[in-house]
Amino acid sequence: MDERGKVTGVSRVTDGVGVVGVVDGTEGGGGAGAAAGARVSPLRRALRNRTARVSVIAGLVGVLLGAGTVAWRTDTLPLVGGSAPCWDSLGEGTVSALFGEDAEVRSEEARLERAQRTSDLSYGECRVSSVRDGAVRLQVRIRVHELDGLYGMDAHRWPAEFLDADMVPLGEGLPGMANASRAWLALPESCAGKHRDFTAATVVDVAVGRAGIDRSPEGSGWKEDRAALARATVDAANGAMRALGCTASYPAAGDLPEVTGWEERPTETLCGIKGFTLPAGFSAQRRELLSRERAGGFGGPARVCEVGGQQPNTYLRFTTVVDPGLADVFARSVMRGGAHVKGLKGYGSVGETRAAYRATCATGSVVFLVEQQRAIDDKAFDLTRQLLPGYVAAEAERIGCGPEKLTVMHA
Repeated sequence: MDERGKVTGVSRVTDGVGVVGVVDGTEGGGGAGAAAGARVSPLRRALRNRTARVSVIAGLVGVLLGAGTVAWRTDTLPLVGGSAPCWDSLGEGTVSALFGEDAEVRSEEARLERAQRTSDLSYGECRVSSVRDGAVRLQVRIRVHELDGLYGMDAHRWPAEFLDADMVPLGEGLPGMANASRAWLALPESCAGKHRDFTAATVVDVAVGRAGIDRSPEGSGWKEDRAALARATVDAANGAMRALGCTASYPAAGDLPEVTGWEERPTETLCGIKGFTLPAGFSAQRRELLSRERAGGFGGPARVCEVGGQQPNTYLRFTTVVDPGLADVFARSVMRGGAHVKGLKGYGSVGETRAAYRATCATGSVVFLVEQQRAIDDKAFDLTRQLLPGYVAAEAERIGCGPEKLTVMHA
């Protein structure tokens, strides 16, 4: 994305302790939409990869020691003309889009498989880094995992990173989203299986850099970085499906929609939602603090609107999750987040910083979230209870799930 260097042909892996590792040397294609199980001869791959890749491949055997610790062992292999990074999924074009034409690239990966004797929801992980003078300059992290709802592990951090207001849908037939630093794509149930109770979809998510870095869509390279992440996410998902023995594959992502940055709200209507406004009695000072907003995700798995300003000045966040595969990520917030909420089509709960409501609509389960991320004018966190009923009623009408009326019970 920003880093430039030279791709070389050295391979190194370090030794772990305990269990003998496994290195998967299966040949296979590595592009978005590639036919499942396609084979490429070592000679053709060596000819195609005129420059080889610095690659570190770790074999994970899924043996657990004590409280969820995995034992690793690895071996050194000559990888000139070998498999592409991340389960043979990221081809030369994708790697170049991520790191530049002349990047020195190193990859580390864990073989995709789930430990059957644990509640671990992870299938595998891969890291691809550009290196200069022996130091990592830029790293792309790819995970394949089942989203948790039972323990709430993914209920806050994952949406904060992967359901951001500047994310856009990947396109038709691709249940995922992307911005310039985060992207994700859900695997089809035909491959990953129907998710278990209180777990949501199995996703491939891709991350670059620290979470919470709020880059402007108008900034240099933003669109190119977003396109590269979208491409890598589709490629990684197809590679993961091949590695898991599935025959499904996704098409390449097309042109991604434009996004808008922070804008002054021209009317009293919040987030462009007809009939949804701030509560009566708000002071002029508090209204001024909430006069800017941005929204994204239109037509995708989730629509997100943030109000206030760029982090750390975002006060309010509104999310409507219309993809039923993501609904159970918020199961704990819906059922045990605070005071109970009853509605015509569902149920939920209200806490100080998050209110969550789950409705059964014609398209399946839909989750509505209202989050207060900062106190406004040093007053108490008091807006989730006030805003949830109006937000759900207005959003339900917008998505064709109305009418809806909520009653917030006393805690």
